[in-house]
Formats: sequence, structure tokens, C-alpha cells
Amino acid sequence: MKTHPAIAVVEFSEIPAGAFATDAMLKKAPIASVRAGTVTHGRYLTIIGGTPAAVAEALAAGLYCGGESVLDHVFLADVHAQLYEGILGARMTGAAGALAILETDTVAATVRAAEAALKGTPVQLVEVRLADAGLAGKGISVYRGELHDIEAAVGLALAAVGPERRVTHRIIPAPHEALASGVDQDTRFAAATPIDLDGESG
Repeated sequence: MKTHPAIAVVEFSEIPAGAFATDAMLKKAPIASVRAGTVTHGRYLTIIGGTPAAVAEALAAGLYCGGESVLDHVFLADVHAQLYEGILGARMTGAAGALAILETDTVAATVRAAEAALKGTPVQLVEVRLADAGLAGKGISVYRGELHDIEAAVGLALAAVGPERRVTHRIIPAPHEALASGVDQDTRFAAATPIDLDGESG
């Protein structure tokens, strides 16, 4: 998919309202891309991309038509390339250093946090997951880098999320190689493969 300078993320608590608002967004402005549909926890998620002006205009229509069903939203006029690729499913493998995992109660909050972390520090975004299977509507993002950069990235991410949204996080300064390898593959249990260790086996 083509990269666009601006994106907006809107999540709705009601599926019909989400589809209705997304239709309004598509009709309001000449946006360049849309990805929309149901996610876990019975929510509807819409991500649009294009020029900042078109995305902003479409977002305004979506928020108006979505009304009280809008759970959270974010508009990024100049989205970081790593975040854009992560939203589309790309993963950064082979990253090293300290590890940080952030979990938020909405997708938009995860996107907001990741944008702040990536633009403010040189950390690597390993993975971003947006209310997919097993997350019950939550979003998570995973980062690797030098410990001082990871600590700074987490601080920026927490500030960007703000007090109105729930966020939890942990920093692992020197992750065990088995954990690091697992995270490098995928954070989904269904995708995890057993890793043989040197511990007691019987």
C-alpha cells in the first residue's frame, strides 16, 4: 500500500455507527486510503490516509456522524514512517537492546503513544497491534533500543496518551534471549513456537 503523509484513526463502540460514520468520511473528502472493519470487543475501527487537509476534513465528518459512539481518535498530519508501516502489519526484526511494551485501552491511544515515542527518540518499533484477536479492544506497541532511549520513549509515550486513557507499561533493560526471540517472532501466543532451553527437563 502507498504511504500517505497523514492518517487518522477512529474507533467506535457501535458497529452500525462506525460503518455509518466511515461512509460519511469517504463522501466528505478525497482521502487516498481507507481500512475499516470490526475488531475485538465489538468495536468498529477506521483508519484513513491521504493529504493532511483531506484527512482532517474527513475526520471531522466522521466524528460528527459518530457522535457518542466515538471511543477515541487521533489525527497525525505527518505520520512517522515506522508507525505507518507497523499499522499495515510490518515488523522490525533483529532489533537489539532494552525492551519496552506499552498497552493502552484504545487503539488511538496506542497510535498516539507510538508516534510520540518514535519522533522523540531513535528507538525501533518492533510491533504494533491494534485490537486484533486476543486484545479485547486494546492496543499494544513494542520497542527496542538503548536503555536511556527506551526510558525516554516511554516517558514521551505516556505524556502523549494523557491521563484520560488507561496505559500500562514495562521496561526490561536486558531481556532474556528466549523472550527477545519470542517477541522478535510475534507477541501472539498462537504464533509462538516452543523454544528449547537448557533448564531441567525431567
